[in-house]
Amino acid sequence: MSSQPISFADLSDEQLVAEVKRLAGSERRATAVLIRALMELDARRLYLGEGYSSMFTYCTQALHLAEGAAYNRIETARTARRFPMILDGLEEGSLTLTTVRLLAPHLTVENHESVLASARYKRKQDIEQIVASLNPKPAVPTMIRKLPIPPQREAKTNADLASSAAEQLPAAEESVLPPPRAIIAPLAPERFKVQLTISRDTRETLDRVQALARHAIPNGDLATIFDRGLTLLLNELERRVCAVTPSPRGAREASERSRHIPAAVKRGVWRRDGGRCAFLGRDGRCSERSFLEYHHVLPYAAGGGATTANIELRCRAHNAHEAALFFGNEAPP
Repeated sequence: MSSQPISFADLSDEQLVAEVKRLAGSERRATAVLIRALMELDARRLYLGEGYSSMFTYCTQALHLAEGAAYNRIETARTARRFPMILDGLEEGSLTLTTVRLLAPHLTVENHESVLASARYKRKQDIEQIVASLNPKPAVPTMIRKLPIPPQREAKTNADLASSAAEQLPAAEESVLPPPRAIIAPLAPERFKVQLTISRDTRETLDRVQALARHAIPNGDLATIFDRGLTLLLNELERRVCAVTPSPRGAREASERSRHIPAAVKRGVWRRDGGRCAFLGRDGRCSERSFLEYHHVLPYAAGGGATTANIELRCRAHNAHEAALFFGNEAPP
């Protein structure tokens, strides 16, 4: 008989955070135990006696795991049979099923300890970098090709709807399939493959750039154009967002009556905080580097000035979070 479920709404903030961490730890331990059991079941090939032709069929049909979940667990179980230290990593949370699946084809008796140690607590893109270092791939050829026009999704309209009425539907309702997601994949430690879909206008712009840049880039190499274009965009963004300039003017005092943050203050804050949210939580500093904003530690409405000592970087979420903590439901003036 199952125990009475916890009413999470009755927990305090601290109790709820502690309970979520406890449950996450329980899930990791349960996953590690399941992997141990699957290792033994696979070794004995018990799925055959149960009426299934493979471990994959057994996991998806008997255990009702999703196909991706089944594949991850089977690959992890078979790899952990060769390298048992994986089980400890799964249980403590330093390794994930996805991490093990990606690394599995490249683990050997000689390298598994160092590779698994380097993969501890790493993100998927970091694991892909490790895989690229273990199995470098050659550079991909430069290629531009036209993609077929995606078919429009069939509109669910009444069969008796007149065609004239259908023509009056707003263009926004004529939805099409979204373009494929851009891909950035490591080929080797220092080389990456970039794949994306561009519009006709962007293609025409690219042709013009190649033509105009022939004196500097005779072969019209797209990788070089891409690098130079990104460098120009980065310089512009750093100038606008971080107030970076090769010839900064002298520091100007901020007015106590103005919200304006002087460029010298922005530069100093960006350097000091390393272009990263500086919010400190119970588990450490926030790692976000996107959607950064300049945050008044003592809010402007409470008399805080736009000084380097009073301004810190915050991601948008933590900036709003601290405003809510300070002002409650009242919006600052």
